[in-house]
Amino acid sequence: MPINSARTLEVELRVRDYECDMGHVVNNAVYLNYLEHGRHELLGSMGIQFGELAKRGIFLVVTRIEADFKASLTSGETFIVRTELQRKGRLRLQFLQQIQRSPDGQVMLSALVTGTALNAHGRPEIPAELEGVLGL
Repeated sequence: MPINSARTLEVELRVRDYECDMGHVVNNAVYLNYLEHGRHELLGSMGIQFGELAKRGIFLVVTRIEADFKASLTSGETFIVRTELQRKGRLRLQFLQQIQRSPDGQVMLSALVTGTALNAHGRPEIPAELEGVLGL
């Protein structure tokens, strides 16, 4: 059962054939796309839309990704991307993320993604309006 709360969201996806490499497993770079999708879904569930922020000169960016690959997904498998948002200091946000194969729940990848918001001048700044929406 999905765990969805104010700062945590689970999204179920399916591996597509073209995401696999010559070894018939998901290419390691594709996992970063899965993680990004999870982050976008979580923020969207909180009412934060990347496109709207960008129009106002606020850019959410990733500054670091630490990923531990545990096992490989294959074509057609379904999996859950679990994403939890935490505050890390004054200017950083952290996303704790995990990809688990459905239905057995085997952890395929664990990641810690750090990011921030940049203002229109390219300086790190989490605007008051974003702070309020995030409830952090």
